[in-house]
Amino acid sequence: MFDVLFSHIEHKVALTDAEKSAIATFFTFKKIRKKQFILEEGDICMHLSFVNKGLIKSYRLDEKGNEHISLFGWEGWWISDFNSYINQQPATLYIDAVEDTELFLLSRAAYEQLTLDVPIMDRYFRLLYQNSLVTKDERLISSNSYSAEEKFQRLIQSNPEIMQRVPQHLVASYLGLAPETLSRIRKKLASTD
Repeated sequence: MFDVLFSHIEHKVALTDAEKSAIATFFTFKKIRKKQFILEEGDICMHLSFVNKGLIKSYRLDEKGNEHISLFGWEGWWISDFNSYINQQPATLYIDAVEDTELFLLSRAAYEQLTLDVPIMDRYFRLLYQNSLVTKDERLISSNSYSAEEKFQRLIQSNPEIMQRVPQHLVASYLGLAPETLSRIRKKLASTD
């Protein structure tokens, strides 16, 4: 049941069988259906969510109700409104399922106890946060420095399966593009192949 989680952790730190057994006790398993929310703006984020199976997205809504997607999370990804989770302030993000999804949830209290009881997890989360900062920096640079076509090409290079799993209008939202613009880019790139 925890194979995806343990595999993800072991890409960063080595775990003993005893540590794996201990780690498993801190998580709650949850299934959610497509379009079901795990967090809505204004709520307090109570969990870090690890995607065991499926696909979820985090986003903001503008005054017109348009989604501005900040992150897709699929198997092996963590997702949360970290400011809300860490500071226990109202969330600024919505998080819901793009596909039927299985999650492992880690509450704030469980997180604190886990890092005390299994010290290697403190290192794991530090490495995870470092990688998250690098990813956010890369995303900011991409959104400010690259053309629409370059953004799409970089996304496809880093996530080749995205167009098979994510509807085009959601990919466009993630890239900050109109769906029509993304459609034109895809047609242009297909004609040059």
